[in-house]
Amino acid sequence: MATLHDQGLERPRVIYVKGSVKAILSRCDTGFDTTGHHRPLDPDAATAMVARLAADGLRVLAFARRELPPETATLTHDDVRSGLTFIGLQAMIDPPRPEAIDAVRICQGAGIRVKMITGDHAITASAIAARLGIDGAGQATESPVIAMTGRELEQIADEALPSVADEAAVFARVAPEQKLRLVRGLQSLGHVVAMTGDGVNDAPALKQADIGVAMGKGGTDVAREASDMVLTDDNFASIEAAVEEGRGVFDNLTKFIVWTLPTNGGEALTITLAILLGAQLPIAPVQILWINMTTALMLGLMLAFEPKEPGIMARPPRDPRAPLLSWNLFKRIGLVSLLFVAGAFGLFEWMLQIKQSSLAEAQTVATTVFVFGEMFYLFNCRSLTRSPFQIGLFTNRPALFGAAAMVVLQVLFAQTPIMNRLFHTAPIGGDAWGAVALFGLAVFVIIEIEKRLVGHALQGNSFHPSAHSHSG
Repeated sequence: MATLHDQGLERPRVIYVKGSVKAILSRCDTGFDTTGHHRPLDPDAATAMVARLAADGLRVLAFARRELPPETATLTHDDVRSGLTFIGLQAMIDPPRPEAIDAVRICQGAGIRVKMITGDHAITASAIAARLGIDGAGQATESPVIAMTGRELEQIADEALPSVADEAAVFARVAPEQKLRLVRGLQSLGHVVAMTGDGVNDAPALKQADIGVAMGKGGTDVAREASDMVLTDDNFASIEAAVEEGRGVFDNLTKFIVWTLPTNGGEALTITLAILLGAQLPIAPVQILWINMTTALMLGLMLAFEPKEPGIMARPPRDPRAPLLSWNLFKRIGLVSLLFVAGAFGLFEWMLQIKQSSLAEAQTVATTVFVFGEMFYLFNCRSLTRSPFQIGLFTNRPALFGAAAMVVLQVLFAQTPIMNRLFHTAPIGGDAWGAVALFGLAVFVIIEIEKRLVGHALQGNSFHPSAHSHSG
């Protein structure tokens, strides 16, 4: 940037220029000594000072001036192409936010590789990256990060760029088209790339990235329109928080599916088996409606309130190509479905054959088997790999309230005359209630044993380190 100034009548006009150190020094012939007189410029001394300032993470601008004849009325490129007198340097500090440092550490622990693209000097970029701990750089004095410059990227062929983009962590003095090349290079390796930016020049890279992230406060309209999401606070820590929240939501969605499928599977198998055997239906259609209606509301909905599990950001990213449910989860769903079928048929026949009870009483018991089985299994599903005692039995109070409400509703379902008429049920005795409770407890214990046996394999199959985050 250059400005032309009028010093008064008959006095020379003055140009003041500011810009990058390299651009300004190349245009300067002289500098000032300590007395304010012109002297030959020592560019090496100025460059050494810039290196010292940049190593402290400071952004450096250079300033220069030139006098022109009093009659000069306009400023041209030729006026600032050469013949300038170097004035000095200005160093500015823009320290990383403390929460950004923590966010980078958490992201890298989650298998998200953070890269920095900047227009700063390479030494400045390396110092800031070291402070942020990008790619485990640590302190700048111990493990300095070497930034790759835009000029170096120009010399790299397209076929070699992906490996370079994957290995390097910091890119300095990068042109807009080079940002686009870096995003494409990372995507060619199968990485999921999130790109942050705020300027018009960032728009192509934001559009190309799998997830374009624009700045809401300081960003341009073009950048926001090209992005998939906008940070309203322009804070990198918000990206980390969004990833953590997304993992929690995905976890709870998976838990709900793993919880609800055995109910449907168990009901379908029970009805199918009864038809194939030519036996009485253990549960009537209207009773199936009761099971699905009440348990989804009182039990399944409570999984939405499940807090994020400890260590959720210590997992590697999930492979986006992986199915929603792993093979081990399908086996667990099948196991629980078979347990429900065995419990419903077993206690149904026990009521009919051993207790000599009525069909309504036997169906009431079979229906309660499903309800209590789902209630106990709900606490298994609070974590797919851990025991509910490990994550805290009381950390999801809505689940406890839902289970208590479900018990009350089921007692009303079985014991009150109006519910008996509506759902073709009949009151059952204490021994039947005890048998149903023991069945629910057995389901809980069996699934916890299954967790211990295949829990590590389940976690290993569900998550795969293939995600990649790219910050610019």
